Amino acid sequence: MKRTLTKIDKVAVPVIIALSVLVPIIVLILMYLPERYNIFGTQTGTFPFFHAVLNGSTAILLMLGYFFMSIKEYKLHRNTMITAFGLSAIFLVSYVISKISNDPVPYGGEGILRPVYFFILITHIVLSAIIVPLVLFTMYRGLTGEYKKHAKIARWTFPIWLYVAITGVLVYIFMWPYY
Repeated sequence: MKRTLTKIDKVAVPVIIALSVLVPIIVLILMYLPERYNIFGTQTGTFPFFHAVLNGSTAILLMLGYFFMSIKEYKLHRNTMITAFGLSAIFLVSYVISKISNDPVPYGGEGILRPVYFFILITHIVLSAIIVPLVLFTMYRGLTGEYKKHAKIARWTFPIWLYVAITGVLVYIFMWPYY
């Protein structure tokens, strides 16, 4: 049986797809800007610390949201996940501003830490791009009351989003001596 798109799906789904394509492209372009514009006059380490706080807070909220869902406290689950989404949105805006403002800082670690760092960094970056549509579709399905679809996609979204949040903090910890 083929499902027809609802009126709201006809708007929301293309918007989610467009954002899912545009966000990673914009971040990639900003990383390779030939010139930086330090809009707020911040020091190099200011944004990364703020980003680590946002990522760590998001990870805690994700685990708390999962807990609320597991004990069937759906209103608390919804509110916690919306807050996690809000922090992730703030992170994304701040991250874009940081890429406009500051030159990239190279990793200076050596030995066994170097491949560990790059494994964490690369998986973090790849999954960060993948998580955008997953989070948007998961939030959309939950907020529109399509709970079976929400649960089906959330099984994938939750562990990937949690991994991205935790590895965001780990990347900061690895990079901390070089800021």
